[in-house]
Amino acid sequence: MTVTQPDPPLTADELVSTGGEREVLEAFLDLYRGVVTRKLMGVSAEQARLRLVPSLTTLAGLVKHLAAVEREWFQLVLAQRSADEIGGVPRDDGWTVGTEETVEDLVAEYERACAQSRQVAAGFALEDSVPHPRLGRVSLRWIYAHLIEETARHAGHADVLREQTDGATGFDG
Repeated sequence: MTVTQPDPPLTADELVSTGGEREVLEAFLDLYRGVVTRKLMGVSAEQARLRLVPSLTTLAGLVKHLAAVEREWFQLVLAQRSADEIGGVPRDDGWTVGTEETVEDLVAEYERACAQSRQVAAGFALEDSVPHPRLGRVSLRWIYAHLIEETARHAGHADVLREQTDGATGFDG
């Protein structure tokens, strides 16, 4: 019996359609992490900093903000590291991008933060919970769901900003 590959090939989220809970949560978070970084590929530093909406939201700001979000939830909250241990926490949640920061630097920093998040999460079970100043306690399961929501929402913002910047659309453009 020959199994034919669907056309187009299955995406990462489709490949885990019968996977376990953790596998599905990790696949969806990684899917949207990848969408965010691909939205910055091929844009100049000037394009990445364009403010096309009244807020501080820019393509560059989105990826910098999401790096801060990764550090906050996986390192500060889940691993219970101090702000000093992880290099501080931006006062503006990471939205402000310095003139010296390149698109490549911002993407690399986001990818480092995501890799550190994966490493921290690997040491916890989904039901493990840690103290949280506002919520009392949070589980890794909740952190995954929250990060999927946050990352997917900002991936949608990046999609619109990228289309406004140079007309590129789609999952990878």
